[in-house]
Amino acid sequence: QVQLVESGGGLAQPGGSLRLSCAASGFTFSGFAMGWFRQAPGKEREFVASISVSGSSPIYADSVKGRFTISRDNAKNTLYLQMNSLKPEDTALYLCARSRAIFPTRSENYMDDWGEGTLVTVSS
Repeated sequence: QVQLVESGGGLAQPGGSLRLSCAASGFTFSGFAMGWFRQAPGKEREFVASISVSGSSPIYADSVKGRFTISRDNAKNTLYLQMNSLKPEDTALYLCARSRAIFPTRSENYMDDWGEGTLVTVSS
């Protein structure tokens, strides 16, 4: 079955960096677009970034554009999220998701499978 396992979360200081990974199995990773979403305490889940099957044309939420970079390694079946210049408002549970499409999308409606998430806390 489809498995998505996130890792790399933790505590970071404002202005710091973290790199999240999402190890995928149970499906042909290179055949699906992927996405990162996040959910802060007491808030709804929100889109962070999405990437096409080839890794081209990523899209980002305005709140992370220029600070976060989504990428993928199809040979390793792994999705990444490089997070730089972290802010306290980036604190959230970060989840990766498998899209049923091949193109990147902001919509949760395209996401068929979800990981359990990795917690990112940004605090001094």
